[in-house]
Amino acid sequence: MSRTSPKHPFPEAEPPAPATSGTNPSDTGPFPAPDVRPTGRVLRVGRVLALPVHPRSVAAALLLLAGLAAAAAATLSLGRLGVPLAQLPAVLGGQGEATHLFVLERLRGPRLVVAAGTGVALGLAGALFQSVTRNPLGSPDVIGLAPGAGAGAAVAALMLPGVVPVPVGALAGAVLAIVTVYLVTGTGLRDPGRMIVAGIGVAAMASAFTHFVVSVMARDQASVLSAYVNGSLGARSWDHAATIWLAVALTLPFVLALAGPITVNEMGDELADSLGARSTATRTGAVALSVVLSAAAVSVAGPIAFLSLTAPQIARRLSAAPGPNLVLSGTVGALLLVCADLAVQHSPLGDGLPVGLFTMALGGVYLGYLLIREWRKGTL
Repeated sequence: MSRTSPKHPFPEAEPPAPATSGTNPSDTGPFPAPDVRPTGRVLRVGRVLALPVHPRSVAAALLLLAGLAAAAAATLSLGRLGVPLAQLPAVLGGQGEATHLFVLERLRGPRLVVAAGTGVALGLAGALFQSVTRNPLGSPDVIGLAPGAGAGAAVAALMLPGVVPVPVGALAGAVLAIVTVYLVTGTGLRDPGRMIVAGIGVAAMASAFTHFVVSVMARDQASVLSAYVNGSLGARSWDHAATIWLAVALTLPFVLALAGPITVNEMGDELADSLGARSTATRTGAVALSVVLSAAAVSVAGPIAFLSLTAPQIARRLSAAPGPNLVLSGTVGALLLVCADLAVQHSPLGDGLPVGLFTMALGGVYLGYLLIREWRKGTL
């Protein structure tokens, strides 16, 4: 009798389907899943930092830097006190008429440098925040930083005049707002949903407190506060310029070190953890750096609205590259704020107009464009 081998109780397993490169962008929320395949070149700094370099991003950055140089030249040369373009190189070298040197060193030079540094800080802050929360409409303002700065400025300017400088009060208010959000969430800065909900509540309370302080004070005293509530670059000094650029210089290495983990984190927490990106630590670090950069910007220019929202979105569309596009976001932020301040200085409404009102109008127009665009795509 021939012996037959018994049949296996389980059916033969189907071979695994071949992995496909890329995913459907509509399945990953507001940000498409980044393609992890290497594209372009990689710029290595030592053994610990490797930055992907995309040709389109480099070209966009060069164009933005050229536009920033043109806007800077226009800031220094236009107007009644402007330095003529033909004399601008000599004045920048420390030569020229005393009037032109005074304009460069005391009036427009510090204002220009502060505007560029503040734009870089807010652009980087917005790119970090939007990437780790995967929310294209997110910014540090959402978690109460700007309203908190306004409340702190109100206390310093109207309740403690001459005791606490207004920039210090604004910085303290911003830090207090973020600390409150950190404590209220119960999870620190790790949960984007809780962080945004808590931030909305803190922002509402801070705004109510600001209006209360303004309403009980005299009108002439309240005018001192208007610049820091809306954001202003008037009467800036080289001390303000040193403050904002020092903050950018100190945080930039940490920001660039997070570029790779943030790119992986955009694919989802589970996949990022499996690849060793440590999604929770990456999110906490990115939000903390975003808060530090935003607080530094608030301390020198007040809460400038919508810049940290629009700059990263424009950078993403210019580069069409995966990842947070940090360098490009900072460059876009600098160009936007310098151009906004240039428009404010030559506005028929007066030179004292806060630049934050202009960026607020610009952000409102851009937000309307995004809503119409998403509505036409059928995603709203």
